[in-house]
Amino acid sequence: MLAVRGDRALVTRLAARPEVARIAANPRVRHVLPEPEPSGVRPLALEGIEWGVARVNADDVWALGYTGQGIVVAGQDTGYDWEHPALVNQYRGYNGFTATHDYNWHDAIHANDSHTPAGNRCGFDSPVPCDDRSHGTHTMGTIVGDDGSDNQIGVAPGARWIGCRNMEDGWGTPATYAECFEFFLAPYPVGGDPFADGVPGLAPHVINNSWTCPPSEGCDWDALQAVVENVRAAGIVVVASAGNSGSGCSTVLDPPAIYEAAFSVGACSSSDVIASFSSRGP
Repeated sequence: MLAVRGDRALVTRLAARPEVARIAANPRVRHVLPEPEPSGVRPLALEGIEWGVARVNADDVWALGYTGQGIVVAGQDTGYDWEHPALVNQYRGYNGFTATHDYNWHDAIHANDSHTPAGNRCGFDSPVPCDDRSHGTHTMGTIVGDDGSDNQIGVAPGARWIGCRNMEDGWGTPATYAECFEFFLAPYPVGGDPFADGVPGLAPHVINNSWTCPPSEGCDWDALQAVVENVRAAGIVVVASAGNSGSGCSTVLDPPAIYEAAFSVGACSSSDVIASFSSRGP
C-alpha cells in the first residue's frame, strides 16, 4: 500500500495502471478523547493495585513470577509521556541513566491537521516521545504502569514498551495508522528510512490500538485489513479496542477491531459486568 498525494488527474492515471488493485481515500478521523487536565493539575495519588488489574487476575499471575518480563509492547495513540513516573523505567529506550529514542519511538504526524489550531505542543516529527492529548499515556499506563512504589496500575509492569504517535490533537488518518504499523514491523531510527534502516528483530510482541477508523467518517472499511494481517503474519499480536458503540450485540463496527487478525477487547465495570457503552460481538 502506498500513500499518495495528488489531484483527480493523478487518481485517474493511477486507476488505469494494471498493477493498481484499488484506490481509497485518506480521510481525517476524529477521535472523541477525554479532555486533558489543566497544566499542573494532577489527580490524587492512587494506592495499591487498581481494580481493573485485579479483575483480570493479573496479580495472581505476578505471584507465579510472570510480570511480562521479556515482552515488548508497542502502542500507537496520541503519543506518550515517556518520562511519566509510571512509564519511564519500562520504556525500552531508557536504561536508567540515558535515553535512546532510535528504534523505540516514531512520530507519524508530520504537519497540522486541517481541523486543529495551528501548531501542536509536541510539534511535528517529534524526535522524542510526546503526548498531545494524554490518552496514549493513559493507555500505556494500563498496560505496563508501575511507579516502583505503591501504585500498580499496569497489567504487565515487567514488560518494556515502545510507541508511535498516530493522531494530531485527536485526528488521525488511515495513512498515519499504517505508518505506525510499518514502524513496528521493523523499527528504524528517528528520521530514518523504513526500507533501508528497519530492523525486524526489534519489533514488539504486541501492539495496542485504542482507536478506531470508522466508515461513518469516510474511512474505507478494509483499508487497513492487509496491514493488520501482514503484521499478524509476522508474529505480532494486534490488540484493538472493540469500540464504544454498545450496548447492543453486533456493535464491533470499525477497523481494526473488525478484522479476524486483531484481538478485540471490550470494557467492564468495577462490578465485573460489561460496561453499557462497550461494543459487543454477535
